[in-house]
Amino acid sequence: MIDTHAHLDGCEAPPAELLARARQAGVERVITVGSGIDSCRAALTIAERESGVFAALGIHPHQAGDVEAERLDELAELLTHDRAVAVGETGLDFYRQWAPHDRQRRLFAAQLELARELGKPVVVHNRDADSETAELLAGFEGTVILHCFSSPALLEPALARGHYVSFAGNVTFANADELREAARHVPADRILAETDSPYLAPVPRRGRPNEPANVVHTIAALAQARGENAAELAARIDVNATGAFSLPVASPAP
Repeated sequence: MIDTHAHLDGCEAPPAELLARARQAGVERVITVGSGIDSCRAALTIAERESGVFAALGIHPHQAGDVEAERLDELAELLTHDRAVAVGETGLDFYRQWAPHDRQRRLFAAQLELARELGKPVVVHNRDADSETAELLAGFEGTVILHCFSSPALLEPALARGHYVSFAGNVTFANADELREAARHVPADRILAETDSPYLAPVPRRGRPNEPANVVHTIAALAQARGENAAELAARIDVNATGAFSLPVASPAP
């Protein structure tokens, strides 16, 4: 299995401990995500040190008010590392007013351009900015991963453009019927699963710090919603993630 989105540098437990528990649960690969320059450097360090870990590097919209052009140059340099497999997370967050909307749009557009130049997929954060996110993505021809998907209104246009849709632990929550309904409509070759660790721990771990091992619960909930076998869905997600992020093919577990 794979956890396609975790913030290992933001977890309380050391990465090696988290990854050991993940492997015990059958999770062999993790994409650890940077959300600012310092976080990106930490993500790369973890990816260099730990087997089966890759890095997505980007600047989160919450930081848009503080980002200068030279920080984007630093990000571009970090993204040339061979363990860097995607740009992000980037996007728009109009739920929390932590950065002006115009600054967020410019930062998102700049990172989309960076992804285009480097030929890397982009990991997109969207909260309460559906129409603006769709508008900016309409001009991007590369691979898109909609992280922690929570916008059913975006599903149809996203699938029409071939985007990947990644579900996190909130799909297991009791009030997530709309998300589970959306999950039923995602084609088998476009569905992904993630933890967003240390956030959004799934049922039955809700209320505790999240970690990559818990992606098994998210996959189980997705399989139940879709009427599929969990092991078969996990294998399908592995194939999808390998393609979306251009990862080396996973070695079979011993």
